[in-house]
Amino acid sequence: MNPSLSVALGLWQDRPAQEALVTARAADELGYPSLWIGEMATYDAFALAAAVGLATARIRLTIGPLAVAVRDPMMIAMGAASVAGLTGRQVDVAVGTSSPLVVEGWHGRPRARPGAALREAVGALRPLLDGERSAGGYRLRLPAPRSRLTVAAFGPSAVRTAALAGRMVLNLITPASAGRLAAQARAANPDVCVAAWVTAAVDPDREAVDRIRRAVVGYLAAPGYGEMFAEAGFADVVGFARTRPPPRELFDAVPDELVASVALLGDADAVGARLSAYAAAGVDEVALVPVSTDRDPGGAATLKALSGRGGPGAATRSWS
Repeated sequence: MNPSLSVALGLWQDRPAQEALVTARAADELGYPSLWIGEMATYDAFALAAAVGLATARIRLTIGPLAVAVRDPMMIAMGAASVAGLTGRQVDVAVGTSSPLVVEGWHGRPRARPGAALREAVGALRPLLDGERSAGGYRLRLPAPRSRLTVAAFGPSAVRTAALAGRMVLNLITPASAGRLAAQARAANPDVCVAAWVTAAVDPDREAVDRIRRAVVGYLAAPGYGEMFAEAGFADVVGFARTRPPPRELFDAVPDELVASVALLGDADAVGARLSAYAAAGVDEVALVPVSTDRDPGGAATLKALSGRGGPGAATRSWS
């Protein structure tokens, strides 16, 4: 049985920003049930979600993961209610701690006690999203979106918070690591639902593989991620990354096999087999992050090739 399939916008920084709407429309037209709308260096996530809602017919929206050190619970709840009210669409929310680069570098905000900040945000968000009054006295004036709340996790503290929220999302993950994290979350909450964002390219060309390679390079030396790639058989590449070589040298040192360890690459049947590996690891939903290239703008061809391959049982279990 394959996991259920959804779509996540790639927001590729070296592609036209407007391609996000190409991906969204394709996902909607092909019948994918939901779309994840993250936030990087281009669009504000709530503004993009509103545009997607107005440009599509029925797809459910998940906004985030949003950094809890940057957006407070009131801002997030008001944003979700705003998008839901303006588009008439069901709107869900995902939160996480994000990276020091984004929080401290881009936003100039402190990232102290990230685990505690994530727990506190989840605790404050749930009642706000349900239309209840916050501890500070605020209550949504718009209809409550009653959003499903998801936590982006990798470390133990975030996994525990995801178990509390009932829904966890993983990113840039091998099936083996996804299996361990899913087991940790379910030890705390057997009913927690597990999603994974996995970059996908059906019948990829060199541009597609290199685009994923470029995204992976920044994680090779990171704590936790480095160990994950070493376990997958690439300890030499991780060791080289931790010497802080010039970016181009590190890019050239990353083999295609490492890229494939955290992606869905190959023909449709090969990708289907890879989806089964994530399902066997305990992943209920795979959010396809389609690679956008000159040959496949917005990743629409990849989404078409994989439409209908999701497991209906997983969909029922995950997001009922």
